[in-house]
Amino acid sequence: MKQLSEYNFFDPEVIECPYEFYKLAREQAPVMELPGSMPKAKLFLVTRYDLVIEILKNAELFSSNFSSLLAGKEEQDEELQKIHAQGWPQVNTLLTADPPEHERFRTLVNKAFTTSRVKKMQDYIKLVVDELIDNFINKGECEFISEFAVPLPVKVIAAQLGVPQEDVPKFKKWSDSFIARLGHMLSKEQEIECARDVVAFQHYFNNIIEQRRQEPKDDIITDLVQAEIAGERSSVYAQPSFAWFPEESSEEIRSTSGVGRAPRSLDTAELLNILQQLLVAGNETITSAIAGGMLFLIQNPEQISLVQEEPSKLENLVEEILRMESPTAGMWRIVQQDTELKGVELPAGSLVMVRFDSANRDPAKFEDGERFNVCRQNAENHLAFGHGIHFCVGAMLARKEMQIAYERLLLRLKNIRLAEGKNDLKHFPNVLMRGLKHLYIEFH
Repeated sequence: MKQLSEYNFFDPEVIECPYEFYKLAREQAPVMELPGSMPKAKLFLVTRYDLVIEILKNAELFSSNFSSLLAGKEEQDEELQKIHAQGWPQVNTLLTADPPEHERFRTLVNKAFTTSRVKKMQDYIKLVVDELIDNFINKGECEFISEFAVPLPVKVIAAQLGVPQEDVPKFKKWSDSFIARLGHMLSKEQEIECARDVVAFQHYFNNIIEQRRQEPKDDIITDLVQAEIAGERSSVYAQPSFAWFPEESSEEIRSTSGVGRAPRSLDTAELLNILQQLLVAGNETITSAIAGGMLFLIQNPEQISLVQEEPSKLENLVEEILRMESPTAGMWRIVQQDTELKGVELPAGSLVMVRFDSANRDPAKFEDGERFNVCRQNAENHLAFGHGIHFCVGAMLARKEMQIAYERLLLRLKNIRLAEGKNDLKHFPNVLMRGLKHLYIEFH
């Protein structure tokens, strides 16, 4: 077995299969500095469940304002800057906002994902699931990701947003580009293509926003267009200097935010930023979870039998899949002042990457945590949706989609297995997101 010092976290082979590395890191260095990875800041990796929780609960000390990270190579590259100048600037709304800014945006978006709205979607989700299965069931085989795991959540989020279903392929392409930028593993050519996709997304949805301002409908975009945000102006535009952490402190940012302003509507940049996050969170993560879960079920057929014999285990199946195959593998936080965590000094301005996919297998929290077990009693304690103020706003919808998907799949498909000679079971290279590229299956 390799020693911990022999691993390079950013090695594509480690990103592809990180679990031995995580095991050693949790045992030997649960707060680990990653050498030579950032140009201006120290970077620390946190792999243990209790420590990840500690960070996520302390938004004042560990900031989510990492918008500069999302810019990729843009801030150094004139060609990329010219492309992005054709659209709208990135602003902090949900993912990269801290309190009190975050609460104001979160309150608005919560209204779009109420229990009643999710319940209204159940029949539509079931209809889409069965239609997708109908398209391949008579063949006895399919490429599960492109034929099921991708179109299901994209169609659902398109319906929620109120945009035409015929444009679904565009949404998938744009979403892929947002995810790729987040992963920081792109070539210059790929960065340019992603930048063009971001701008195309912005112009498309700007047109939809303008339509909803003139003709409101019963959809999320209308809800956001008509919403008013109270208090100070909360968005902060991404800084132009290429830094892996914001040059400004939280206090400096808040001092320029316009305290005491009257309630106002969201501006176009804010609306686009929220829609961008809903688009990505509403399909990419669910695609990865559904596909990864199907692979776990195929590799553990006795678990399929347990669910088929006792359908009441379906909800717990979904939680266990989310625990084992966390589609958001990690997330950034920025240290706001000198502090210490588990005996390790974290200087102000340092980057911390919390690893959800390591924490979710931590044996201190989940007994025999590397084993896939649909009967696990505390599976719902996973961190696949995050924790604290940034807990995923669409978690309820994601769970419902996955429950209906697996219910229908396990009812209609029997003897599900990997197609011989077609699968390499590789994942897309991305330091934050984890998703299979392909999954070829056969079934009766």
